[in-house]
Amino acid sequence: MAKPSADLIRGIPLFSDLSESDAEQLASDFVERKFAAGQAIATEGEGGLNFFVVDSGEATVSVGGREVAKLTAGDPFGEIALVDKSARSATVTADTDMRVWGLPIWSFRPFVETRPVVLWKLLEILADRLRTAQARG
Repeated sequence: MAKPSADLIRGIPLFSDLSESDAEQLASDFVERKFAAGQAIATEGEGGLNFFVVDSGEATVSVGGREVAKLTAGDPFGEIALVDKSARSATVTADTDMRVWGLPIWSFRPFVETRPVVLWKLLEILADRLRTAQARG
């Protein structure tokens, strides 16, 4: 079964400080997912239990029906799902056929409990997202 490379994992800001061996260990928990153009990967208001990183293809991120970002290879999304299992804060729709890697929350939590550096990165990312959301008002 295919898995993402440790380099791809360490290219994600959340995991950039991991050692090679930790990145390889985490990579083994990612699951390949494929989406067709036009298919929703995540839907605003619905539950989310996975964090994703784009391997190939492009997607649009929208909030309240308004486009707020584009995603391409290497871009992560779904960090909030790693924290609270609540409803998605945005919709991500594939613009092209896509391959993404998904990390389920039940794999992330035990991994991060012994690696507080990842928790600090996650807090920084979420704080930045909050500031950006507040600025958009």
